[in-house]
Amino acid sequence: MKRRAESQQETRRRITESAVELHGTLGPSRTSMSAVAAHAGVRRSTLYRHFPDEAALFDACTAHWAASNPPPDLAAWSSVEDPDERLTAALGELYAFYGRTETMLGNLFRDEVTVPIVRERFAAFRGYLAAAQDTLMAGRQLRGTAKRRTRAALGHAIAFSTWKSLVRDQGLDDGEVVELMLALVGAAARRWMPRAGLEPAPPD
Repeated sequence: MKRRAESQQETRRRITESAVELHGTLGPSRTSMSAVAAHAGVRRSTLYRHFPDEAALFDACTAHWAASNPPPDLAAWSSVEDPDERLTAALGELYAFYGRTETMLGNLFRDEVTVPIVRERFAAFRGYLAAAQDTLMAGRQLRGTAKRRTRAALGHAIAFSTWKSLVRDQGLDDGEVVELMLALVGAAARRWMPRAGLEPAPPD
């Protein structure tokens, strides 16, 4: 009985790891249940015995991948009192996380547009980014337009698409992107910014 249970557990693990690998290479939208079964070396009937539908398999895949790839700890960021020091540390950690998980995250961001289960489950990561934005706004003592601009700049700074564009397309390294985003946030926090013709915008 114990040996059979261990065998079933091993089969479930192999199926889950196969789903993780295929989601990370092809993406969920291009990964069928049949493809997972073939990759794991099991029959479709065996796969469905462990995972009755795509949602069950996706949840197992997500839990397995997330356990090995946790995002940066927001509580640790909150412990840094100075907002700019907090932002520097946060972006360094977040960009390193993006570098480690680029392929999987790229597939998930792509597929959330067309695959309902991805959109539903990936909402948790969207929530994480919103909480990160709140954490990085804390203590900035801004009002009005400066507050609105700064929040937008922070949202841009922590976006996966921003990191990917500046690192992969523009050839910057993580440190350079951190410096650039610090400059952007600093400019957004000013009470006025130059407009066309170098005329200052009116204060709030």
